[in-house]
Amino acid sequence: MPTLPDFRLETHFSKWEFKARYHMTASDAESMSLPDLLSMASPEDRAGFENMWLGYTETYGAPDLRAAIAQTFAKQKAEDILCFAGASEGIFAANQVLLEKDSHAIVVTPNYQSHETMPLAICEVTGVPLDANDNWSLDIDRIAAAIRPNTKLVTINFPHNPTGAILPLERYRALIALCRKHGIYILHDEIFNGLGASDAEHLPYIADEYERGLSLGVMSKSYGLPGLRVGWIACQDREVLSKMERMKHYLSICNSGPSERLTMIALNNREKILARNCAIVDENLPKWDAFFARHAELFEWQRPDGACMGFPRYKGSDGVEAFCASLVEQSGVLFLPSTIYSSELGETPKDRFRLGFGRRNLDEGIAALDAHLMKNK
Repeated sequence: MPTLPDFRLETHFSKWEFKARYHMTASDAESMSLPDLLSMASPEDRAGFENMWLGYTETYGAPDLRAAIAQTFAKQKAEDILCFAGASEGIFAANQVLLEKDSHAIVVTPNYQSHETMPLAICEVTGVPLDANDNWSLDIDRIAAAIRPNTKLVTINFPHNPTGAILPLERYRALIALCRKHGIYILHDEIFNGLGASDAEHLPYIADEYERGLSLGVMSKSYGLPGLRVGWIACQDREVLSKMERMKHYLSICNSGPSERLTMIALNNREKILARNCAIVDENLPKWDAFFARHAELFEWQRPDGACMGFPRYKGSDGVEAFCASLVEQSGVLFLPSTIYSSELGETPKDRFRLGFGRRNLDEGIAALDAHLMKNK
């Protein structure tokens, strides 16, 4: 396997995430403490956590956990679920199993870096850019034009990282019909499904909609529980799941037993947790609306469809990299410049930055941002 390039986002975060005073670019919802999560547990789930045996767990994931994950879908069973140590392990395993050296893959851009670098390490890849002038939507005709006889995989991500866009349902179904016609798998990164403003309309899970669809999920983003490190892929193709399970033998082997028990508690309180996190988004979005209205000369703002992040345009003459660098170095406010989302597959925006609105205490960060702009006028 070729040497992988530095993961730009994680390299940036390793430098600043725990040093910056105001983490204003987080893509995960507000987390909670262990006591807060345990307070939601039924007596049975609480006992399951406190009295558990700290041995190895099943590579596929605990049977009751897989059943609980399956219940979040419309049509999946426990046998259609394979658990992973976070979403990144699932991305790695899916690409390794579905792609070969003579394959071809299609990836939307911009995107989370591993969705590009993983297939590029295996085969030829074509990027299809989302259209900022069309609400960051996906042109299905461009996907059709990119398909080759050896195309095995299309990777999408809605709600989208970093824009928060959600593909219109009719385009989503058109993409599925196109891939069905050509026998192409769709890996859909759905880790933000369910998170956003309370009136957001989320897409149905790809595993429910398509026999060759792989639904990637995780406890990190919509649930705000990244410390659990529990992710999964749901897929009707159990042969593919079996191959990924054997790939996992070379990776994490199995998930953390305590994390599986805590994930069960969270999933059994899924609606409550998602409602809490979406309420935070509802509270925070108007604050960003007001901020960008105050600074319309410097920024172009488009409200995201879902998730808890947006991708506004910076219009300052210094450029977005210099702006983000001065902001974190001088005022402790952390954003992700769009250069983090650059692609080997084509042009991506160079004048935008990712911001977040899924965590509490946003007022303090916006005040620091306002003060920085006033000081640097």
